[in-house]
Amino acid sequence: MSRIDDSRPFLPVNIAILTVSDTRTAATDTSGDTLAELIRRDGHEVAARAIVRDDVPTIVAQLRKWIADPAIDTVISTGGTGMTGRDVTPEAFESVYEKEIAGFGELFRWISFQKVKTSTIQSRATGGVAGGTYLFALPGSPSACRDGWEEILRWQLDNRHRPCNLVELMPRLQEHQKAR
Repeated sequence: MSRIDDSRPFLPVNIAILTVSDTRTAATDTSGDTLAELIRRDGHEVAARAIVRDDVPTIVAQLRKWIADPAIDTVISTGGTGMTGRDVTPEAFESVYEKEIAGFGELFRWISFQKVKTSTIQSRATGGVAGGTYLFALPGSPSACRDGWEEILRWQLDNRHRPCNLVELMPRLQEHQKAR
């Protein structure tokens, strides 16, 4: 059964928020604001924040910049995960993954199904790892960001979560690099 082990000290995670949109600005980025609020509420740091347009090279460039930054542990994006011609976030993320976290997208859609039923098939939420950095792409609505954070990421990015969590794995994410 999952639980928080209060005997362990909380370790804050440094999280970058990427909003993918051709129309959002800092003043209208409600999904990014939702993520920032939830991340800070739960004791983590918003290490960086950016808004980029729906364009694979632009998204990839921002991801690579943050993957190379040792001050960023995790990137969470919002937007561009649908099926329209401009929705290219999953393709950008998948092009930088070293390993996909397939269960993230599967679990997100299962959670989403509880609320929007079969409309969840329109979500291409995805997760993975690159350069020792966790990467998660959520849909572009505040409610989807809230669901992704409250139901999955809040728990997996809390080192006290039992039986296991993603934070415990962080020191081991680049073991393959050390072997070379």
